[in-house]
Amino acid sequence: MDLKVVEYEKKDGVAILTMNYLERFNALSDQIRADLRTACAEACNDDEVKALILTGKEKAFCAGGDISGFKFDTASVKKFIRDIINFLGMMEKISKPVIAAVNGLALGGGLELAISCDIIIASEKAKFGVPEANIGLVPGFAVLRLPEIIGRAKAKEMAMTCEPISAEEALRLGLVSKVVPHDQLFSSAMEMAQKIISKAPFAVELIKSSINRKMHGEELEYAYESVGLLFKTDDAKEGITAFREKRKPTFKRM
Repeated sequence: MDLKVVEYEKKDGVAILTMNYLERFNALSDQIRADLRTACAEACNDDEVKALILTGKEKAFCAGGDISGFKFDTASVKKFIRDIINFLGMMEKISKPVIAAVNGLALGGGLELAISCDIIIASEKAKFGVPEANIGLVPGFAVLRLPEIIGRAKAKEMAMTCEPISAEEALRLGLVSKVVPHDQLFSSAMEMAQKIISKAPFAVELIKSSINRKMHGEELEYAYESVGLLFKTDDAKEGITAFREKRKPTFKRM
């Protein structure tokens, strides 16, 4: 495999995927998505691999989408949105169980990546948030999935205020399965993986597909269209430009 920003290791029947794009806090760049697709395909085609663990290097799990070089033309917007949502949908559809070991920041696309996995184990240092409204956008995948996990009211609060929550709050809300001391995160994720892969593999696969059976329908098409339109607004252009220039955006009021 030719991986540039994702590390791949196989241990005791588990494929360990570690995002290593430190200069962008493991943001979901084109390259990191391509690497994760390649690594996941490798794991899924390897009969020795029974489960996957996804984690990040150093302080961040994944700090969101990489908009550093974003272009506002129609073709670029459509390609960006469709690729991101298709990628997250692909993560949900992997037949083998996927555990997210969230070691730090999981913001925006990073939170979406975590909830596309089957189980989330969080370090005590982890933080979760959907800050897209700060730059005039919405979390296209999270607005579909987050209400199912934590309830409509709390999902609205997180998305509208953009305020992150702690690992303990995420546990209380049911967003994560377990919170552990930071230095025990990997061992806890491996322990969970070993518990799962000790069970009948076809039963585990059916459990996953049955619980996920209502996903990937019209809601993803709605996300493509609605988020794509939002990227073309003046607010989104101002928000992304302000983010790049490290200043507070000035949004227009209707």
